[in-house]
Amino acid sequence: MTISLVLACIWVLVATAIALAPRRFHWPGAWVLVALGVPLLGWVTLQNGPWVGLIVLAGGVSVLRWPVVFLLRRLRGKVSREPAE
Repeated sequence: MTISLVLACIWVLVATAIALAPRRFHWPGAWVLVALGVPLLGWVTLQNGPWVGLIVLAGGVSVLRWPVVFLLRRLRGKVSREPAE
């Protein structure tokens, strides 16, 4: 197993620990996980290929589902508010 996959597994363990922490730590922890997860995802994809990168991406999205839901809602709201010509 490559170092990037080991770090991705550690990322998942940290995400689980943040989820078990008191609620006030959830959103700050989510932002830290996103900030660390994006470059880690690139590194995993670079070392192991795009299929493994997609699997790690799917795992990350399943762990951080609420930030993704809020991002999609925000993007959908901005798209629907644009004036129609």
